[in-house]
Amino acid sequence: MKKFPLSHSDLDSKCAFTFSLMRLMAFFVATFVLCSVIFSVSVVLRDPPSDAALREPSSLTPLFQITQDLDNDTSDSVQLLRDKLHGGLLVDGFDENSCLSRYQSAEYHLKGLSGNPSSYLISRLRKYEAQHKQCGPYTEFYNKTVEQLRSGKFTESSPCKYVVWISFSGLGNRILTLASAFLYALLTNRVLLVDPGVDMADLFCEPFPDTSWFLPADFPLTAQFNSFSQKSDECHGKMLKNKLVVNSNVPSFVYLHIVHDYDDHDKLFFCDEEQHFLQEVPWLVMKTDNYFVPSLFLMPSFEQELNDLFPNKETVFHFLGRYLFHPTNSVWGLVTRYYQAYLAKADERVGIQIRVFDTEPGPFQHVLDQILACTSKHKLLPDVNNQQDATNSSGSPKSKAVLMASLSSGYFEKVRDMYWEYPTVTGEVVGVYQPSHEGYQQTQKQMHNQKAWAEMYLLSLTDVLVTSSWSTFGYVAQGLGGLKPWILYKPENRTAPDPPCRRAMSMEPCFHAPPFYDCKAKRGTDTGELVPYVRHCEDMSWGLKLVDTDTYR
Repeated sequence: MKKFPLSHSDLDSKCAFTFSLMRLMAFFVATFVLCSVIFSVSVVLRDPPSDAALREPSSLTPLFQITQDLDNDTSDSVQLLRDKLHGGLLVDGFDENSCLSRYQSAEYHLKGLSGNPSSYLISRLRKYEAQHKQCGPYTEFYNKTVEQLRSGKFTESSPCKYVVWISFSGLGNRILTLASAFLYALLTNRVLLVDPGVDMADLFCEPFPDTSWFLPADFPLTAQFNSFSQKSDECHGKMLKNKLVVNSNVPSFVYLHIVHDYDDHDKLFFCDEEQHFLQEVPWLVMKTDNYFVPSLFLMPSFEQELNDLFPNKETVFHFLGRYLFHPTNSVWGLVTRYYQAYLAKADERVGIQIRVFDTEPGPFQHVLDQILACTSKHKLLPDVNNQQDATNSSGSPKSKAVLMASLSSGYFEKVRDMYWEYPTVTGEVVGVYQPSHEGYQQTQKQMHNQKAWAEMYLLSLTDVLVTSSWSTFGYVAQGLGGLKPWILYKPENRTAPDPPCRRAMSMEPCFHAPPFYDCKAKRGTDTGELVPYVRHCEDMSWGLKLVDTDTYR
């Protein structure tokens, strides 16, 4: 093919076209770079790096900082969820409005949990929840076992067995015994059902998801709850006394009498040999006013399971209490309104719980003297300068809020007036508050119990706690709060004891009426000397309590 040379005009046209193409490409490149810069600036301005990142010359720092902030936000969210669920004790998914305290309580327990629950405890709680959902009120298995109970004939074994807790005694006792019954149910693979009594549903939210722990109103034994006693034919102790316990003849239910007046036969409940018989009984009906957990730790058949559940022995009620006991919205309103009004802004919160076991109502001067001696000796509250009317203070003084709980208003008024009339020697400002003063214990009165439950919970939110000997009210507060209180010794002959108080060995409650019996040797023994983690109580020399052997020597 013959080629023709290009003319000058053709060359000019080709050059012009090439130049235009190059300009167009340059425009696109410039536009792309400009867009990239604008995007980078917008990202940085929207989520600016920290001061350290701004000082770093590397152009990669802002991108690294953004990634790090996202990781931190995720970590904080996980931690917030963990705190909301109390270290995994609770599960997410409940209707929050039906029980505000369940997930809000973590915001008020500023110190969080005292230690971490074992992974085994958390897994057992999840397993129990599934079991309760399968066996709870009006399920197929529940209906079948109730029918056997009505007929009085135990015809076939069921995968669901039950512990029925009878509502009995004062509110503090009920909380402690309900935790004890739940732990026993956990150890024996039973489902716990709660007698609602006159006010339990007004005090506590449902703790288990998608089911109820309250015993239905048509339960066939409910009418007998008040009459069950050691004399009942179905009483475990009486059956043992009359030699009617035969493994081949399993009754449809057995009544367990674990009240403070129980006898030696009733106390055999804490022997493994009797547990072998009881584990076959479909319904165990329990009446108790004792926190009997320490004696469960002395039973060989439960030893390994309890060690796995609670490596730190003194956290039993602390963890079970946070898991089980959530104030209803009416009680939670009493707690939160009072806390926000009087306690929230203080630098430190000091709780003082006063229970006087006297035939007269008081107040008593020797009790007031004992309280002030304890709080002064251990620097819990500052002394006052009664020789001076005012102090020359600069800046913002440290504030302390003192929450007092007592049936009498007399102690509160004396302490409040002392800190109003005189300045403190430290310059601290002390406010003294008492939510109620009911005069005397009114166990069956709904509002009285709602206020009592609210005050126990408020005391658990303090930083330092002083409690009275023998008082289950104080035991509940210290356990929920994870606090080792200063325990006021019980006065004798209306004289203030010296020393006035001592620090508790652990946050665990005291078992007031434990058995003193060696099941294996079949003779009496000091059960406070058998293992290092079960000791005699500080406030009751014959009582038993759990301690952590790693922290208490």
